[in-house]
Amino acid sequence: MTLQLDLLRHGETELGGGFRGSLDDALTASGWAQMRAAVADAGPWDLIVSSPLQRCAAFARELAKQQGVQLQLENDLRELHFGAWEGRSAAALMDTQAEELGLFWADPYAFTPPEGESMQQFAERVLAAIERLAARFAGQRLLLVTHGGVMRLLLAQARGLPREQLLQVEVGHGALFQLGVVTPFALHEH
Repeated sequence: MTLQLDLLRHGETELGGGFRGSLDDALTASGWAQMRAAVADAGPWDLIVSSPLQRCAAFARELAKQQGVQLQLENDLRELHFGAWEGRSAAALMDTQAEELGLFWADPYAFTPPEGESMQQFAERVLAAIERLAARFAGQRLLLVTHGGVMRLLLAQARGLPREQLLQVEVGHGALFQLGVVTPFALHEH
């Protein structure tokens, strides 16, 4: 059986771009509008699952209430923790840690930001969460409200991309993608 999984990235946040990671920024008015526009002609869903961070969960709560659908917060769908890079922009890091940033962009699995979560740990927790959802909700359609890193990981897996290309997957604010999750566990993009 297949789980239909719609992936929605949070919209623009108050503190802007850069490595937000585990920082709990709120959405801007534009961010709310991006997410509302993305789902305007989408759905219906049997369940909405969201990262607990407010840039995802606040919108997920509003949408679940509007659609009369249950909301489940899933801690393992949080963004990658960027450690000492949290809250910093790539431009700022270029001034002080250009070599490290280059290593991360070239292969995020081979270089972990200082004090950060490794890409391997991140991938294991995210994929374990998706596998749990697929086992529990096979045959249903879920909306997953989450982060750019989570979506890049899932889309790269579904597209069969080599790990070095993970950060080349484009996922804008308010982007909506559709995946199928089959058992035994495999991802494919619609």
